[in-house]
Amino acid sequence: MKFLNKRNIFGLKSPYFIAEIGVNHGCSVSLAKKQILLAKKNGAHAVKFQSYKAETITSIHSPSYWNRKFEKTSNQYDLFKKYDKFNFKEYLELFKFCKKNKIDFASTPFDLKAVKFLKPIMKFFKIASADITNIPLLQEVAKTKKPVILSTGASNLSEISRALKILKKNGSKEIIILHCILNYPTSDHNANLDMIKDLKKNFKTHIIGYSDHTLPDKDMLNLTTSFLKGAEVIEKHFTHNKKIKGNDHFHSLDGKDLNNFFKKILQVKNLSGSSKKKAIPSEKISRLNARRSIVLNIDVKKNDLITKKNIITKRPGTGITADNWYKVLGKKFKRNLKSDHILKWSDIRL
Repeated sequence: MKFLNKRNIFGLKSPYFIAEIGVNHGCSVSLAKKQILLAKKNGAHAVKFQSYKAETITSIHSPSYWNRKFEKTSNQYDLFKKYDKFNFKEYLELFKFCKKNKIDFASTPFDLKAVKFLKPIMKFFKIASADITNIPLLQEVAKTKKPVILSTGASNLSEISRALKILKKNGSKEIIILHCILNYPTSDHNANLDMIKDLKKNFKTHIIGYSDHTLPDKDMLNLTTSFLKGAEVIEKHFTHNKKIKGNDHFHSLDGKDLNNFFKKILQVKNLSGSSKKKAIPSEKISRLNARRSIVLNIDVKKNDLITKKNIITKRPGTGITADNWYKVLGKKFKRNLKSDHILKWSDIRL
């Protein structure tokens, strides 16, 4: 996908990172811009928002599905109503701001109207996990012919396959699939990062990534592990202040976390190194001095036979190397030699 070409971080290939601001801006354009700059400064390739209206995303009778310890609101309609104030005017302003600051802009549409007004400013569309069965929305997004990132939280393989079929039938040609667990927050034991490998196995022609809802840890272990499992796109909620109560702030990264993540990715890449097993230049001295040569364990005389009784293997490996053991047995010495002498090929008759 063309928009993934910017993954060169620290001179190394890294995952394409989407900082999901969502509605953590609290309906403030100025705060959203501050968050965009913070995401850009700390390495994100894209920022993503959420475009919805409470009336079109949920019934007034929809109960919560998030952990109420972190977000007290018990009704989906009430929560969404707090943060549905942005319209196309605001998204256009944020798109232009992103363009000026050279970071990709995206927003997840939650209704058909949002798909239509976002189309001109979207590099790619993101479909939320909860809409993987929303046929009208899938069709409308596909008709834009823009690349699609599909989250797969709370879904099974047959539902993913059906969504892909609908998207492709209606015009989508480039689709990235994200592993996701639809818990807010997701506990570590529910993260199931090995599902990334299952997606790669079952959808070989698609780029696979990860959308994370776990609580951030200082070592960024969840995200770096997803990268090691094969995630090429990583999406994570993002905020300027994780201490803000409610909504998605509590399971978001902040600027320090994001910067730390990319440092960890650099460390992972440095640790990973070559994919082909071979001796590397730094091991040259070790190959020479830590390996063994064939060494005399007694004094010998000219024309004595080389036997298992008069030789042994010892370090360093600067003489006839130990893997030539059977090549020297039965040969004769050319000269008198002292015990502990490291044998050279010039010492024996071949």
